Amino acid sequence: MTFRDRIEWLFRIGLLVFVLAAAAFLSAIMAMRFAIQGRQVDMPDLVGKTSADAQAILQGRGLQLKVVDRVYSDLPANSVARQTPPAGEHMKISQDAHVVLSLGPQNVTTPMLVGESLRVARIQLLQAGLQLGEVTSFSTQDVGVDTVLQQTPASGTRATSPRVDLLVQQSQPQPAYVMPWLVGIPISEAERLLSTGGLKPAKTTMSPSTQWPKDTIIEQTPGLGTKIDNDTQIEIVVAE
Repeated sequence: MTFRDRIEWLFRIGLLVFVLAAAAFLSAIMAMRFAIQGRQVDMPDLVGKTSADAQAILQGRGLQLKVVDRVYSDLPANSVARQTPPAGEHMKISQDAHVVLSLGPQNVTTPMLVGESLRVARIQLLQAGLQLGEVTSFSTQDVGVDTVLQQTPASGTRATSPRVDLLVQQSQPQPAYVMPWLVGIPISEAERLLSTGGLKPAKTTMSPSTQWPKDTIIEQTPGLGTKIDNDTQIEIVVAE
């Protein structure tokens, strides 16, 4: 076999190996794709079905039922009112199907809560068979602390949910300050500066220093520009 024949033979062998490797790679990709698709199912239509029936249908397809909420609706109690994902969407095996169950038709009228205290509002909701939903705080000067300013849904309406959200007057926030730069000034001057805002050092540590005059602040916590209030722990280190 000549040198040229040997080169051509090696080229053919290399080309054959390449073709076989490419075919094996494509086969592996196709097998993986079919395997992934084989683990997918279509989301069934659960709306109107009881929670027990919906769970049985999902289990038959390898899916899980997860109840995320309950609302009033014209459907019978404990029936699926809404579902996510919608029917027909592809899902992976063991994935959760989120459903909202019906509480049945609402026969309760939302009470008037605006102007009441948060405590009274809680009691009235319980007496009406409703629940306290999200409570949002808002600061205003017009009413007392913990007074209900707004409610959703409004009084006298039929809600789609047993929860009633409230907007409540919050307590007045503490005044905030910006931490001044105290390093390099005498401790007496620093205390006077802090006292103008009703503040004072929570911890004072004495430390030997040859670079600073006696009773001069050499370190501070928090640092310059930090937002502070009356509850902030101010620590200073003073040269002795």
